[in-house]
Amino acid sequence: MLITGLIIGLLVIGLVLGYLVRQHKHRQELMAVQAQARDIIAQATEKAKKQVSKLQADSRHDTLAYQQSVKDELTEQQSDIAVREQRRQQREQLLGQMAVRLDDQTAMLDERSQANRDQRQAIHLLHDQATTLREDREKTLADRAELDVKGAQDTVLQHTELELKRDRDVEIKALNDNAVASAERWAKDVVLSATESGPQDLPKEHMEHTVVVPNGEIRSKIIGRDGQHIRLLETLTGTDLIFVPDDNSTLFISTHDPIRREVARVALTNLIASRRISANQIETQVENAQRDVNHSLWETGEQTVSLLHVGWMHPDLMKLIGRLKYRTSYGQNVLLHSIEVAQLTGAMAARLGYNTRLARRAGLLHDIGKAIDHEVEGTHVEIGTEFAQKYGEDEVVINAIAAHHGDVEKTSPLSDLVAAADAVSGARPGARSESVEDYINRLRALEQIANEQTGVAESYAIQAGRELRIVVKPQELDDQAAANLTKEVAKQIEDKLTYPGKIKVTTIRQLAAVEYIGDEKKKKKKRKKKAANE
Repeated sequence: MLITGLIIGLLVIGLVLGYLVRQHKHRQELMAVQAQARDIIAQATEKAKKQVSKLQADSRHDTLAYQQSVKDELTEQQSDIAVREQRRQQREQLLGQMAVRLDDQTAMLDERSQANRDQRQAIHLLHDQATTLREDREKTLADRAELDVKGAQDTVLQHTELELKRDRDVEIKALNDNAVASAERWAKDVVLSATESGPQDLPKEHMEHTVVVPNGEIRSKIIGRDGQHIRLLETLTGTDLIFVPDDNSTLFISTHDPIRREVARVALTNLIASRRISANQIETQVENAQRDVNHSLWETGEQTVSLLHVGWMHPDLMKLIGRLKYRTSYGQNVLLHSIEVAQLTGAMAARLGYNTRLARRAGLLHDIGKAIDHEVEGTHVEIGTEFAQKYGEDEVVINAIAAHHGDVEKTSPLSDLVAAADAVSGARPGARSESVEDYINRLRALEQIANEQTGVAESYAIQAGRELRIVVKPQELDDQAAANLTKEVAKQIEDKLTYPGKIKVTTIRQLAAVEYIGDEKKKKKKRKKKAANE
């Protein structure tokens, strides 16, 4: 029991001591926390004081800056007000000066009005005096000529009219003489000026008549078994395909239709490029080529119409213009020729004061008949005139087409301009050319016509076929017969041959008597003389 009580007593004492230690520690911690709290409060208070001081300083600075800006703005406004006041005073002064000037001008206008009224009154007086004098003159003339007033007036009018007519006739004759004297020079100046500034240089396009076959394999495929492929191509394109002798790599396309030739060339080119040549492929490529060429015709016509600025044109006419791209005349591309004629006609019309758009339109369409002259009966002039009428072209354009070769009478100055431009375009150097074979044949045909005539000794086609010289036998033909022969040859050339430009026919009749004296006759004379002396 004693031990138990001792243990309990120790436990109680331990508990009391622990409680006292904890209480002491708690008080120390509380004191530390309170000290820390006092430090934090002190720091916060100090920081707050500093912030308040800073805010007060910033506020004072902002307030001063605002006050200064307000003062500056007030100063600026005062200066602006002073400037405006000064301007107002200046304007008032100007208005005062203008008022004075207006008063002066009003007074001056009043004076001029008064002067005008005085002048009108003086004019009226003079008019009355002139009327009185005219009446007195008429009365005096009537009294002296024993005519009434109406008769005297008619006499004066007739005399005056006769004098004016005489002066007018003299002036008109002088103007006509001057116009006739300078017309040719003026026309040459207009044509030269238009030639220099009108046409634009366009690249010449060579129309290919051949297609190059790269090797023998492709050549065999084009021909096909027993010639099936090449016959199919000829049937679909309407052309004759011929390999050039001694050159198996060149395939010649023969046809009178340039559009068919182009379709065949495009189809063959595409077949060779694809290297797949069969009956189906040939039909497909020919159809594609026809479609592409037809689209190219319309596109070329549209570009030409747009280039020349001739206004709206029917699509069928534009397609015909595109067909001219594949048509040639004496080696000259008809489309380029038509563009050149249009530009020349427009340039000349501009210098003469005519409608330039209508002039270019007439020049462009003047050879439109050549687009299908191989398909339709009639000359290219007749065909072109018919198409122009069909599509409602202007009468001036129709007459220019119909009259540019002199087939009908020209009814408009533009028709003369188109004919002149056509001649200039065709006659300029390098415009037209022909093959060597055609050239030689043309010269031979000229000489043959001359040699077939009776009494011709020999004939020569010179100057590239522009002149034919005929030498006749003087014993068989006299001068009149030689002149008749010249006319006959010219007529046959005009009827039988197609030729560019003009051909001059010259007949030469010359009788030459020649006697030769040689050395042998001189020797005989000397021997006879010597023998006589002996």
